[in-house]
Amino acid sequence: MNRLLKIALTPFALLYGFITYVRNRLYDLNIIKHTWFDIHTIGVGNLAVGGVGKTPLVEYLITLLLKEEPKIATLSRGYKRKTSGFLLATSTSTAYDIGDEPLIYNTKYPIQVAVDSNRVNGVKKLLQLKDAPKIVLLDDVFQHRAIKCGLNICVSDYNSLYFNDEMLPAGTLREYKTGIIRADVIIISKTPDRTSAVEMRNILKDINPKAHQNVFFSYLKYGELYSITNQKQTIDTLNDLFRFRVISFAGIANATPFVNYLKEYSAEVRHLPFSDHHDFVLKDLEDIERYYQSLEGGNKILVTTEKDMMRLKNPIIWDIAKRMNIFVLPVEVTFKEKEEEFNSLILKYVRANKIYHAKYS
Repeated sequence: MNRLLKIALTPFALLYGFITYVRNRLYDLNIIKHTWFDIHTIGVGNLAVGGVGKTPLVEYLITLLLKEEPKIATLSRGYKRKTSGFLLATSTSTAYDIGDEPLIYNTKYPIQVAVDSNRVNGVKKLLQLKDAPKIVLLDDVFQHRAIKCGLNICVSDYNSLYFNDEMLPAGTLREYKTGIIRADVIIISKTPDRTSAVEMRNILKDINPKAHQNVFFSYLKYGELYSITNQKQTIDTLNDLFRFRVISFAGIANATPFVNYLKEYSAEVRHLPFSDHHDFVLKDLEDIERYYQSLEGGNKILVTTEKDMMRLKNPIIWDIAKRMNIFVLPVEVTFKEKEEEFNSLILKYVRANKIYHAKYS
């Protein structure tokens, strides 16, 4: 954003910031009541809008927690779904029913997946189930203060750190950066491989974590490309991707890491961008296929993300997508250092007998 535009938007940012500040103070002073539940609740969120890597982090937590407790549920609003109210995912659910991110969880893990824009109501509904969960992971819930999570994780993108940001619309912050005080765990995501210990220490100084806060640096780790029609049909990214020309397409908030990774290993990459959480229609696939066919020569593939694959599974277009030469690039979160410390912190919380945190009461 250029300087003049930022100056022009500053009055609106001040107004938005004032509104969010008042709302937070009303919660802090317990004038607006919040609800806590007698189960383990872990909230994952961020201060800014845009993609910071919450989805692969939730997947990391699911994998970690399933070793400890099988009765796990995720709860999110189900962004851009076509349904409303509380909905529990089934084996036939689509992204239109529950959203693309919940569909990833539902497809890949043996857990309960629910959506509800009212998180308090969503947890209540989950607890009414015959096989009620003992741990609920709440996705994108940092500003949803009506529910009080037992453990709050706030994620910030290394390339757009919250303490250097401004309030919407002059920046991308949903609330003032002081809101970070509510986080028990702060994760700096998408940390570049070559980030030095000195650079991380400088970021720690800027964060200035409080006594109750732990800070971790994570990065995205990409897996082997697999065909959307057969996950066993893979391409060894490190050793074989250089043989292919890639046409990538994605409807995610920040496709830069995805595209840059492909460019690192492929002979040629051409990217077709779509808006975040884009609902693919027949014309989109026709346009992608037309562009694919216009490139002369062989050894070319289409590559997309797992989130986009969830939206391609729309029954109206899925049969067409399966006929295209599309591969999926999976991604997961891992840590620059202190991974065992992070794991221990999470497991210590879910192993605790006393659920209620009185820290912000």
